Amino acid sequence: MKRELDHIDRQILDLLQKDASLSQRDVAERVGLSQNAMWRRLKRLEESGILLGARMRLDPQALGLDLTVFVMVRTRNHSMEWAEGFRKHVGRIPQVAEMHRIGGDWDYMLKIVTRGMSGYDAVYRRLTTGYELDTVTGFFSMETMLEDRPLDVFG
Repeated sequence: MKRELDHIDRQILDLLQKDASLSQRDVAERVGLSQNAMWRRLKRLEESGILLGARMRLDPQALGLDLTVFVMVRTRNHSMEWAEGFRKHVGRIPQVAEMHRIGGDWDYMLKIVTRGMSGYDAVYRRLTTGYELDTVTGFFSMETMLEDRPLDVFG
C-alpha cells in the first residue's frame, strides 16, 4: 500500500535515516510536533511499510572483515522455483550482505563481506555447492568510496 508522504513525514524519515539513535522526543522537537503526534506518525510509517526499523552500522574493518567482493552470477535456469531456492541457499551464507537479481549479462549480484581471501574462498565453495551455476566471478573492492547513503526522501 503506497502512502502519500507530507513534508513532515519526509523530514522525519530524513532525520531517522541519518541518525536512528535520535529519541522520539528529539525528532518531534526538530520537526515541530508533539510527542503524541510524532508517535502516531511513526506508527503510520511503520504500518505502511515505509519505516522498516532501526539498526546500528558496524565498521567491517574494526571487526576484521577486510575484504568486500561483488560476485556476479550467471545461470541457465531462470524458473521462479529455482530462483527462490537459490535465494534461500544464499540467505544461509552469513557473509552475503546483499543479493540482487539484475538485468543484463548477469543474473545475480552478491555483496560479500568477509575476512581475507581464505574467507572468500570458503564463501565461494559454499555458494557453488549444490547449485549448477553457469559463471561465477568476483570483483574485489579496493576502497569503499560511498556507502549506505540516506535515500533522497525529498526528491
